[in-house]
Amino acid sequence: MKVGIIGTGYVGLPTGVGLAELGHDVVCIDAVEEKIAALKAGKITLFEEGLEELFHKNAASGKLRFTSDMKEGVQNADVVILAVGTPPHPVTKEADMRYVHAAARELALHLTGYTVVANKSTVPVGTGDAVEKIIREVNPAADFDVVSLPEFLREGFAVHDFFNPDRIIVGANTEKAANVIKALYAPFGEKAHMLFVKRRSSETIKYASNAFLAMKIHYINEMANFCEKSGADVYEVAQGMGLDTRIGAKFLNPGPGYGGSCFPKDTNAMAYMAKGYGVEMSLIETTIRKNDARKVEMAERILKATEGIENPKIAVLGLAFKGGTDDCRESPAMEIIAALLKHKVSITAYDPKAMDTAKKLVGDQIEYAADAYEAAKGADVLAVLTEWVDFKSLDLAKIKAALKSPKIVDLRNLLDKSEAEQQGFDYQGIGR
Repeated sequence: MKVGIIGTGYVGLPTGVGLAELGHDVVCIDAVEEKIAALKAGKITLFEEGLEELFHKNAASGKLRFTSDMKEGVQNADVVILAVGTPPHPVTKEADMRYVHAAARELALHLTGYTVVANKSTVPVGTGDAVEKIIREVNPAADFDVVSLPEFLREGFAVHDFFNPDRIIVGANTEKAANVIKALYAPFGEKAHMLFVKRRSSETIKYASNAFLAMKIHYINEMANFCEKSGADVYEVAQGMGLDTRIGAKFLNPGPGYGGSCFPKDTNAMAYMAKGYGVEMSLIETTIRKNDARKVEMAERILKATEGIENPKIAVLGLAFKGGTDDCRESPAMEIIAALLKHKVSITAYDPKAMDTAKKLVGDQIEYAADAYEAAKGADVLAVLTEWVDFKSLDLAKIKAALKSPKIVDLRNLLDKSEAEQQGFDYQGIGR
């Protein structure tokens, strides 16, 4: 099939690479000329585990192409996928639909033959109706259907998740459109686990899923606080809870709160939509408020480890919102750093992949190290903020020699507590 994908970010690019690997002819479209030029030159524009190899393979075969020309990408396509950003409004936190609507207006001009326009951006309920209306107004003669095709790719695991989907949700209001999406994912065979629902139900599923997972993270973080006071171990508690098939073991890892491009944006958007319909979402609203507060609480834990020290130096390990990606959007690490910078502290940070991304956000407000040991040099406390696997194998003796005082605040529980204490560290984790 011929597929056009509008947007080459953390959703569009992995999706494009994945569909090309399945055998489709894919054209990725982006209005940012510099990004397209880089992709054409073979330079991948984001980090995602396992993506680069498939990117080069399919670009070399001609199955994956890039353009900034909407006509080139959309004309004669069987499916056009919208994968543009829907950033939160700075005040209301509702999803900003400018890019989706603009893309719909532009693509409408170039539709030829029957085309399925699939919305993979996370959008408010009713967006499919709005996109359909825009296309019909711009091009009344167009033969098309609009479907909702929400993405469920976890950053850091997007390639794995694309090829191992636990479900593919399709919101299609016509059988003809549903059959096109069936053909798109036909190479998966029975592995596809496809569920066909109404378009508005599909749009709701994405928000409902992310809001539920965000609440689950908030819940285990509150349990971690309880365990710290009661003498229980949150990991033993989570293990026991996870064995209950009604609960499940996933998203029961305590930490500094959720972040990234999805959970903060989607919980806020869900709460905003609910208000518009006059529906109370008390669980979601509480989760949002308490998750924001948790970042400040985590910064206070780090500051407490430096009590009595004038102008303390803090070593930070991890800047991305999670391991396996260079994405710093709504990163708990970056928000904790912002809270720390309100005090008289100096920060030296290291992240295996997100250094350049972080520099665009905080610039020279902090220093950047070449590795974890350089970050720790002369610091009064070491704070672990992102769960990179690399950090699990740190040489603690070498870390201790680099630090001014042997203190660790491990907000991801990555390091071995027993080993750290044997090495003479004052070690503080989460939920223990």
